[in-house]
Order: sequence, then structure tokens, then C-alpha cells
Amino acid sequence: QVQLVESGGGLVQAGGSLRLSCAASKRTSARTFSAYAMAWFRQAPGKEREFVAAISPNGPYTDYTDSVKGRFTISRDDAKNTVYVQMNNLKPEDTAVYYCAARWGGTKRSAEEYGYWGQGTQVTVSS
Repeated sequence: QVQLVESGGGLVQAGGSLRLSCAASKRTSARTFSAYAMAWFRQAPGKEREFVAAISPNGPYTDYTDSVKGRFTISRDDAKNTVYVQMNNLKPEDTAVYYCAARWGGTKRSAEEYGYWGQGTQVTVSS
């Protein structure tokens, strides 16, 4: 069982930056956490949840949706049971609730492949 808690959301002007964090519960060992693929998804009002970025177990492989490539960077610190997404040059269309997700094994882009989810954190980008 992996419990995830996101933080770092907020209101930012277009062109600004935010870093989101997703921490797994302390009951999850670092060894266990490192074996999970981690991902960020987002959901805007009236839209379906969409894939943003993912990072493989132990972190050598990353994947991004086209709209965030070159602006977002996903990373992980397994010693801290935490995954991050650094979001630069934010645009109003990035406004959404951002969710952290975990799955045992490799990365996937489909939300249905992830069994563990955080509660979400709101990101609002003003124009």
C-alpha cells in the first residue's frame, strides 16, 4: 500500500514556475518506493484526466506529454520517498488539479494503469 500526498500547488502568473512534490507515506520503505513508477496527471474543469509526465523505477527513464516537453521536468528522490515536477514557463492552459500516481513496474501513460493516487493539488496560471 502506498499513500501519496501532493503539495506545492498555487496561483502563478503566466511565465512563472512552480515545483510540485509528492511524498509517499513514511511507512513505505525507500527500497519499496524505488520500485514504483511514478507519474503526474492533471485534470482541468470539464476535461478528462490527462497524462503529464512519468519516471521509471530508480529514475533512469522519463516520459512527457508533448505539451509540457521542454517546460516540465520530473525527478525523484527515493531516499526521501518523493517525486517532483518542476514546471517552468507556465501557461494558462496548464491550469488544473495535478495528481501524483504510482504503479508497480514500468511507466504507463494511461491513468487506469496506476493503482495509487494522491488527493491532488490545484495549479492556477493567470494570464
